[in-house]
Amino acid sequence: MQPSRDIARLLEIMSALRHPVNGCPWDIKQNFASIVPYTLEEAYEVADAVERGDFVDLKDELGDLLLQVVFHAQMAQEAGHFEFGDVVAAITAKMIRRHPHIFGSKRDLTPEQVKALWGEVKAQEKRLRRIERASAGQLTETRHSALDGVPVPMSALTRALKLQEKAGSVGFDWNDPREVLAKMREELDEIEDALNTGTQQDIAGEIGDMMFAVTNLARHLKIDPEAALRLTNAKFTRRFHFIEDELAKVGRKPEGATLEELEALWTAAKTQEKQSRENEPKRE
Repeated sequence: MQPSRDIARLLEIMSALRHPVNGCPWDIKQNFASIVPYTLEEAYEVADAVERGDFVDLKDELGDLLLQVVFHAQMAQEAGHFEFGDVVAAITAKMIRRHPHIFGSKRDLTPEQVKALWGEVKAQEKRLRRIERASAGQLTETRHSALDGVPVPMSALTRALKLQEKAGSVGFDWNDPREVLAKMREELDEIEDALNTGTQQDIAGEIGDMMFAVTNLARHLKIDPEAALRLTNAKFTRRFHFIEDELAKVGRKPEGATLEELEALWTAAKTQEKQSRENEPKRE
């Protein structure tokens, strides 16, 4: 078996890995549910490569993500649900259907009109899928909600954002970000009350409410909360590495330092970052 630029070779490899007699024991025992965590992990690794601007890694990570698609399609084919070609046909049909201003008769649309049209086509697709599932006896949920279409396994932060967008589309929303700030202050008070008199479950619930409100503020300010938190995670990692490096210079580790020493080094890391930003060439 030789590598190839042809997708057919990847399909052959996946089929060989899943062969019930000669295949890989690990690949054979996998199922849709067991593979999902790897699919999500690969998607995040693609995002990480993009964030770092590492196109060598991005090429590899996109390949890993493609493998996940092929893996799911292979298992679906074995179960008689669909094949990889059906996946390709579905997405090509969807892209053509959702871009009538490119592939159809609608022309010269503004970005706002394109977005509205996209939403109309998506809504129509959902109605058709419900009809198809009902006719196949697969429709188990009879409720039709404005919140439909937001996957439960999605990261909690992103799902909160999507739920808020859905609710906002039918008018359940604040009109001013300052109203969200007021809600955040209210949530802080409720967290303090829960700390004083509540159970662990009460505290968790109030912290969740606060995180939901912060997500809402980010949405109103047109900031992606997931991206914003990734930036903060990177900043925290960078500053903590500074602490470790400074302590290593004198043969020490963080666990052997006092909290006051760690705080002082954290402040030094912030100062160094600020000075680096100030010394950067100004763009004309």
